[in-house]
Formats: sequence, C-alpha cells, structure tokens
Amino acid sequence: MSSQPHTVLSWVVRRTGLPALSLRCVDCRSGSATAGEGRFRVNANGKLLVRCVSCDRTSKLTVHERVPVGSLERAELDGYRVNDPELVASRLLDPLFARRNRFTLDWTEAWELDTPSEQLDERWPARVEVVFEDPIQARPERLIARGLGLSRSQVQRRIKCDVPPRRPTRAGFTFTLLARE
Repeated sequence: MSSQPHTVLSWVVRRTGLPALSLRCVDCRSGSATAGEGRFRVNANGKLLVRCVSCDRTSKLTVHERVPVGSLERAELDGYRVNDPELVASRLLDPLFARRNRFTLDWTEAWELDTPSEQLDERWPARVEVVFEDPIQARPERLIARGLGLSRSQVQRRIKCDVPPRRPTRAGFTFTLLARE
C-alpha cells in the first residue's frame, strides 16, 4: 500500500440500449441481428423474433421449449404481452439463453461510461473503482483510455490494475492512476 493518500473516484459503466446480437443470418450471411428498440414478440411457440440488420430477415430464438401458457408466471406472461423492455433485456443478457441460441452480444454502441467531472491533474495517485451495472463486456485498458482521454500506450504505462487490462471483463475492477513520468 502506498504511503501517499489516494483520491478515490467511482466510474459507472451502464447500458444505454440493447446490444446487437452476433448471429449469422441464413440468407445474407451477415453476422448481426437486432431485437429492436426494447421491443420483441414471443410467438405462440415460445420463440423470440429478431431481425437481421442487413436484409431484415426474421429469425427465431427459443425462449421457452414447449411449455403450456398456464405454467408461466403471471408477471412474465404480462411482460410478454406488453413488450416490457426490462424483460427483453433480462432475456438477452442471460448467458444461458445466449448459449442455447448460439449468439453473442455486441456491445459496441450500447453502453456509456459515467465519470466524475473532477480533475485528476493535481491529486496523485488516484484510485478509481469501476462498477458495471449490466454484464457489459469491455477491455479495461480501452475503458480507462476512454475515461481519461489517454492513448492505450499511456494507459499501460500509468496504471496499476487489479485485473489483466487486455482481457475483457464483465465485472467491476479497481485501478490506480500514477503521476505523469
């Protein structure tokens, strides 16, 4: 532990929309699909309908496998009827659902980083705690570079991170920003 006092800041990574799905289209071979703007339809066979971004073809993802409607919880059934955005998000963010339907999430433009407006110029070293509100996958070094406005090579020289900075993570982490050399 450093003998110098740390300035402790908190950053929050939050979802701004639904991520795209990396899912191969059978028509155009595009690798991207969308569930729309927080709306989806579960048909009578328990399938979630998604659209290809390139050709607009509809594909089906299995939500429930041959279950009677009466066996679903009332709140879940009502959520399907009114296109509840939180229900859509919970289904798409569920890793078991993604694995079963063979897709991954593309978070490219579906998240934002909230950083405090406080300047770090004079207070060294600064300790930053990064919290993820949703399981958004991001590389710590890219996230830190974006938050501080530094190049990734500067980030590699100036941070000490409690997770491998080049390995994508979905969990919160902490890093220490050192003074300029």
